[in-house]
Amino acid sequence: MGLLTNKMEREELKAGDHIYTYRAVFAYSHHGIFVGGSKVVHFRPEYNIESSSSLSSPEDICSIFPDCGFRQPNSEVVLSCLDCFLKNGSLYCFEYGVSPSVFLTNIRGGTCTTAQSDPTDSVVHRAMYLLQNGFGNYDIFKNNCEDFALYCKTGLLIMDKLGVGRSGQASSIVGAPLAALLSSPFKLLIPSPIGVATVTAGMYCMSRYATDIGVRSDVIKVSVEDLALNLDLKTIEQAEEEEAEDDF
Repeated sequence: MGLLTNKMEREELKAGDHIYTYRAVFAYSHHGIFVGGSKVVHFRPEYNIESSSSLSSPEDICSIFPDCGFRQPNSEVVLSCLDCFLKNGSLYCFEYGVSPSVFLTNIRGGTCTTAQSDPTDSVVHRAMYLLQNGFGNYDIFKNNCEDFALYCKTGLLIMDKLGVGRSGQASSIVGAPLAALLSSPFKLLIPSPIGVATVTAGMYCMSRYATDIGVRSDVIKVSVEDLALNLDLKTIEQAEEEEAEDDF
């Protein structure tokens, strides 16, 4: 396992694998669940969803797989072929059940977790169920593609919806400036720039570890059926609130 990534070959893929690829010259990674048959279920923001169609925009429609790009109306969970998911990027496999030491040596977030993965059948079932029922609204910090894949693999959700979600990438984005802020007082005590950098790096790694779903105490196991029902109720409540606002 590498310190930054976990590259793999297509021949190694198995149904239920949590995979990811990098976008925008390694600026961020996009995650999904490989469900077999060269298909990936993933979660992404879509701002121009046409409720009359269950397919994404024409430029996303694959000429090889007719069902590539399938999504339910008003849902941001989509089925893509592996080629369209990767978009010429390399393929990486997210690791589960890693030791704390291995987790901490992975400098970049969004590559592994100490949490254990559920059996393949459960993982694929969750992904396909959410493809039909949605995963709520996309949020880069609290409900993103990595959060989706982590839930499919573990069935874990955070009880407190405030703060950062399950995503390792989000934790890294928040953790880096937080570590720099917390380490700033040490500049007065540690004259060496190398010493300050070491303290900052240590705080950054610990902040990432503290938000990992494998060690958090505010996570619970939620069945995908209960999750979908809860999302439906929230959608109804939001619609009622909007109608009430319109009446005023």
